[in-house]
Amino acid sequence: MKIKKTVVLLLGVLFLTTGCGNANYLKEDKKIITYEKTGQSLQNNILCKPTEKELYELYDKHNDQLKTKLEDLPSCESFKPKDIKYHSLWETLFVKPLAWIILKLGIFIKNYGFSVMLIGLGIRLILFPFSKKSMDQAENMKKAQPEIKKIEKKYAGRTDSDSMMMKSQETMLIYKKYKINPVSGCLLAFIQLPLFFAFLQAINRVPAIFEDSLLGMKLGMTPWVGISSGEYIYILLIILIIVTTYLSFKNSMQNQGGNSEMERQMQFTLKFMIVFISIASFSLPTAIALYWIVTNGFVVIQNFILKKMHSDNEK
Repeated sequence: MKIKKTVVLLLGVLFLTTGCGNANYLKEDKKIITYEKTGQSLQNNILCKPTEKELYELYDKHNDQLKTKLEDLPSCESFKPKDIKYHSLWETLFVKPLAWIILKLGIFIKNYGFSVMLIGLGIRLILFPFSKKSMDQAENMKKAQPEIKKIEKKYAGRTDSDSMMMKSQETMLIYKKYKINPVSGCLLAFIQLPLFFAFLQAINRVPAIFEDSLLGMKLGMTPWVGISSGEYIYILLIILIIVTTYLSFKNSMQNQGGNSEMERQMQFTLKFMIVFISIASFSLPTAIALYWIVTNGFVVIQNFILKKMHSDNEK
């Protein structure tokens, strides 16, 4: 299967497995119910009780749709992963533990927005070895480019199966010579997506998080609703999402250079993800936007440092 098809399939699977489908939202007359103050789409599998009066009353009105009745839910401050008995491996391993960590750290530092950002940075630090390996692969790809271009030139215009097989074999020998894994450029991007959706689910299912605010921005409010309400600080949020996403992926796009079909598809993958995230950012809650901006900002700085280290080593 070609990488383009794989990317689309992967995104579809992620949406289904992470509960992003319509089945997990409160509905009225077949329409998803949103909280007017923030534009937040309300899920029916929340992990703890809301505290804002209007929000509580909205959930209470649709209590029959909740997977765990409102009266049986713990307060967000006392939530523990074992409290809610939802039967899903995804929830058990990712969503509930992550929600618990965000809540505990948020209570300690007295803000859930800062909590989301700090945990995002912590995960990035854990992923640093993967980032370094990806950068090493990119540098090796640069060194291999002259030889790869020779192979491209050698087989230019030859489309018979024998020629294509020989071209593929010779290219793989070059990759082996320079210790290159052609898929490594997209590795971190694919790791990011499950983490992104885990954060999104944790935020959407914990009312205490999207009831909070940071720097005048409500953590549950979507940029689209904020801008529509005349709060233009959310325009800055959108700009930061797009810029940090582009800069964090730019290095991978540049260093996957070359003319082979696989490399062109790698670049398509990365460009697709940038466009996908940029469009989606208008309807994502502010809390997940802050997570995305901070973690991608970290990646930009990290790539700069790793590049400098490579340059110093080559001198």
